[in-house]
Amino acid sequence: MTTTIRVRDLDVNVAIAGDGPAMLLMHGFPHTWQVWSRVMPVLAETRRVIAPDLRGLGGTTRADDGYDAGSLAEDARALLDALGVARAEVVALDLGVPPAVLLACRYPERVGRLVVMEAMLGSAGFTPWWFGFHQVPGLAEEVLAGHEAEYLDFFWRAGTYDGKGLDADVRGAFLAAYSGKESLRCAFAHYRAMSVTNDQLGAELPDLSVPVTAIGARPVGDILHRQLQPHAADLAGHVFPECGHIIPLDRPDALLGLL
Repeated sequence: MTTTIRVRDLDVNVAIAGDGPAMLLMHGFPHTWQVWSRVMPVLAETRRVIAPDLRGLGGTTRADDGYDAGSLAEDARALLDALGVARAEVVALDLGVPPAVLLACRYPERVGRLVVMEAMLGSAGFTPWWFGFHQVPGLAEEVLAGHEAEYLDFFWRAGTYDGKGLDADVRGAFLAAYSGKESLRCAFAHYRAMSVTNDQLGAELPDLSVPVTAIGARPVGDILHRQLQPHAADLAGHVFPECGHIIPLDRPDALLGLL
């Protein structure tokens, strides 16, 4: 189901399924493309679904740098180019949201619709505790190496509404992808680039002209929708009740109803 495509300085691991209008899916932390595994089969009945592992994550190259959202947006554009896709719907979760937004700002002709969920653009008045931990150069990967499961299970349990965590197959794939110091370094590099990302969003977000759907659950709720209201003229907002942060795995049927 996955293939490797050379994109800029990366070998990108990407799952591709179906035929029809293109839909690009961009995952978050600590996920891989498999965060979309419960919705991809249905989406692929009518669309060409493209779900890459982001820079440094999953099966994609452990790059030295380029983890700001602007660089990830260029990775996404180059992937669409490599696949011969002129225009796609773009769907993003968590860490995938800032690059998806910048892709839409920079290349509105390439984005038919933007669907973003469970993320904040900038601090939104508060910063989760793990952001600071992840941002200290070299610290988190040193502390967590050998204890990845204990740490990451916190996010996977918290990301489901009932705290049950993930199904064994998905959890196993995610854990393998985030095990070892180098994999952790790349994951945390996304957080260490957030100051650059926030500057990029501040400069480019006013240019968001494509149709946008913002989806929230627990804990983000309607924050992203409210953040986008001054910038997106065509904006719809939804909050799923009794749904955890990892929407595509916790409430796949509800998500499919909007996709």
